[in-house]
This record gives sequence, structure tokens and C-alpha cells, in this order.
Amino acid sequence: MSDPMRPRASLRTAVVWEVLQEALDRRVKAAGRETLDVLDTGGGTGNFAVPVALLGHRVTVVDPSPNALFALERRAAEAGVADRVHGVQGDAHGLFDVVERSGYDVVLCHGVLEYVDDPAEGMRNVVEALRPAGTLSLLAAGLGGAVLARALAGHFTEARHALSDPEGRWGEGDPVPRRFTTDQLTDLVAATGLAVGAVHGVRVFADLVPGVLVDTEPGAVEALLKLEEAAAELPAFRSVATQLHVLGEREAG
Repeated sequence: MSDPMRPRASLRTAVVWEVLQEALDRRVKAAGRETLDVLDTGGGTGNFAVPVALLGHRVTVVDPSPNALFALERRAAEAGVADRVHGVQGDAHGLFDVVERSGYDVVLCHGVLEYVDDPAEGMRNVVEALRPAGTLSLLAAGLGGAVLARALAGHFTEARHALSDPEGRWGEGDPVPRRFTTDQLTDLVAATGLAVGAVHGVRVFADLVPGVLVDTEPGAVEALLKLEEAAAELPAFRSVATQLHVLGEREAG
């Protein structure tokens, strides 16, 4: 099937989708069944849930926003996967008020840890939703990308502030409550008992390249996608990515 995450608007999600799709394929082979049960915490309007459902999997989306869940329902219906996408209102803190423990082959935790009061507790909850041998896909804001972006915009004091701030924020006006380094994220995953798998930098270049260049230069989108994919696993570029993506694997026992 055609990749649902590759159009022009996918520049910011292409690397994550590539890694996630490969992880889903491995899980299908290991589980010995074509349909997986996937939990998408903070899944919003279905940027990942709908494409995952298009692959044939059942997806439960937990999100605190009723408006986002309404948009998710409409989007799933338009894509013809309404029967495989189920939205419920909730958050990582009270996750098991709305979903079952150990009920999912794969859990997506994308853009959640930045906003929870206690990232360690949030991580423990999403991991407890995994079945034995399940896979966690974790995506969170990276510190290095924010520092680089502020510096390139000429906000040098804010860039320096983010480097020393315990939460990785550049100031009072920063809309992101918390950012992470690669070590901080992988430590959070490892602390739950999961084995840390692949680690990728996401949006290494996409947020820095002028949009007009991407829109007007022939072949620029595909070339930029290939550049993002090539740089994603290299530690030097990962450290300045806007987001960081970590895969975790739960033991089978």
C-alpha cells in the first residue's frame, strides 16, 4: 500500500512513521497475527492512529480533548477505518480509568511527556499498558533543537537559558513545559524495565529550512526527507533534533 505519511505535510513525521511501521511489522511477525492492538496516548486527531489503522490494526486513542476526539472520529470515518479506531477521553495520569493494563501489543506515547506533571509516572503508566513482548514508541521534545532554533533566531540569551534550565525551557513565554536530552529519555524508558531499542532524531533540518525553499525548489521535499532519514540515527545530529524518538521493548516473560 502507499505510505500514508509521505505527502508534503509529512516532513515532520516521516522518520517516526518509517521507524514505527518497521516496529509494527516486527511485532506482527513475533505475535503470529496480522492485527495488533495499539494504544495511542495523546493521539489527538489521529495523525498516527489513522495510518496505523489503515495497516489493519485496532487503535485506541486516549486524549483529554473532546474536540480532538471528534476530529479523530471524522478523520477515521473519511479514511474508512472507523471500525478500527476508538477514541476515549483521558490522559496518561488516569490512563487505567479508561483502558486496561497489559492490553496492548504496541503503545504510542507521542508528545505526552512534555506536558505531564511527572514524566516518570507517565512513563510507568504507558508501559504498564503493554503486553509481554510489547513495543513502546516514545516521541518527545528535544532540548538541543530548541537551543539551536533560539540561537539561529538571534535569541542568544534564551538559547543559553534553555541549556541551564532544569526543564529545558528558554523562558517564561516558552509554550513547551519540558524538553529532554537523549540520555534523559532513554533513562526514563530503561527505568521501567524496557530494553531500549532504536533512538532517532526527528526534524533535524525540517524546522530550520525556509518553507519557501521547500515549496518552490523542484525535488526539495523528497531530498529533505532523505536527508532527515540519513541523519536521524547519527548522534551528532540527533543531539540537535527538535524531537527525539525512542523505541522500547518489553520482555516476553
